[in-house]
Amino acid sequence: MSMDAARRRWLWRAGMVSLSGLGALSSACQSMGPASDAVSGSGSADATAMLDDLERRTFNFFWETTDASSGLAPDRWPTPSFCSVAAVGFALTGVCVGVSRGWITRAQGRDRVLTTLKTFRDAPQGPQASGTAGHQGFFYHFLDMGTGTRFARCELSTVDTALLLAGMLCCQSYFDGSDADESRLRVQVDEIYARVDWSWAQVRPPLIGHGWHPETGFIASDWKAYDESMLVYLLALGSPGKALDRSAWDAWASGLNAAWGQEYGQSYVRFPPLFGHQFTPCWVDLRGVQDDFMRAKGMDYFENSRRATLAQRAYAIANPQGWAGYGADIWGVSACDGPADVVRDFGGRSRKFISYAGRGMGLYDDGTIAPYAAGSSIAFAPEVVVPALAAMKQRYGSEIYGRYGFVDAFNPSFAFTDVKLTHGRIAPGVGWVDTDHLGIDQGPLLAMLGNYRGEVVWQAMRRNAHLRRGLERAGFRGGWLG
Repeated sequence: MSMDAARRRWLWRAGMVSLSGLGALSSACQSMGPASDAVSGSGSADATAMLDDLERRTFNFFWETTDASSGLAPDRWPTPSFCSVAAVGFALTGVCVGVSRGWITRAQGRDRVLTTLKTFRDAPQGPQASGTAGHQGFFYHFLDMGTGTRFARCELSTVDTALLLAGMLCCQSYFDGSDADESRLRVQVDEIYARVDWSWAQVRPPLIGHGWHPETGFIASDWKAYDESMLVYLLALGSPGKALDRSAWDAWASGLNAAWGQEYGQSYVRFPPLFGHQFTPCWVDLRGVQDDFMRAKGMDYFENSRRATLAQRAYAIANPQGWAGYGADIWGVSACDGPADVVRDFGGRSRKFISYAGRGMGLYDDGTIAPYAAGSSIAFAPEVVVPALAAMKQRYGSEIYGRYGFVDAFNPSFAFTDVKLTHGRIAPGVGWVDTDHLGIDQGPLLAMLGNYRGEVVWQAMRRNAHLRRGLERAGFRGGWLG
């Protein structure tokens, strides 16, 4: 890598220049490491076309499957499902990507956002076990797609509420026009955000609990240490209503040292499933900004996510469990669908396969690969992610890539035809292939493609006063905060 290229790459990672200053996509891949045959030699046009197609198809998933009359997004498709409020947050974020790319007009995007905000602003709240969408400003994890109220006996979820709010805040900053509709949009986001009573969820203060059931009360677990809950605390500290103080962040961060370690040549704060390294950075540009913990380590959370990505790829290359397909360009272990909860022989020994679960190296790995897990790290390590996306698409073709881009997951090690599958099918020569797309997996992929290819989400969120307030109250300094 030339000195000039190295400096530009450092500036990008520090959040001081946009990606447009880094040159063509293929140049970025070539300058930072070896590319697979799926990309190298094919020229930047092929790599760019691949990402163009993937980004558009992933956007279409949200635009076409979201109920246009309510803004409720399904948990999965095409299997009929309930609404996931986290998927709604990603769908709202996707609207900003779609407008920026010209796939929908600003008016279309604004109208979809206003429809969604009206649904959540007006949705009934209260302690009843049914007939409401939430309580104390929080929302249930899943909502009925028809009524917009609690689905079955699911929990009131603090983290899923945070993911929903993050999408709303992205729209609040993206739609910054002076006309009446965009002004109304921004006001409604504040109304929904401000009524969340974060202190109510501090069952064991100063930590924030996972959630609540009207039948049994609070869940006996708190968000502590590194995972997707970083976003929960930043939004709780930045709230325009009932905000928490610095003690909540310090309690969360007190668990970081226990998670710090070395795996596959990388020293970083570990969390086995990759999504935990990706969800918060979908909305928060963590390049160059540091809290007390990362300041002491001489790095930032963006670099931490990069190291987690590289460790996962190295794990796939080492392939300690001998799963089929794993290698330098076929990797991605995270929360995703799986074939079935069953035990079968593979590679000369008995193996346990599972359905949907939070997979991760060192946690549980049954050979299931989630393309979104690799793809959602594109902003952290494009030199390994772009070749991985290209290789998976090239090797497995239309079996795993279709109308809405990559299916949720596939497993080349699972080709058993005597098993009743939870989801998906057995594709000859490929193995188990999911037939569903999941909103909370499509979401980070679309957001991070948008960030890598123009900082769409990051640019909007850097202008959001609530997010800035949350970061500063948590002790973050430097980078774009300066």
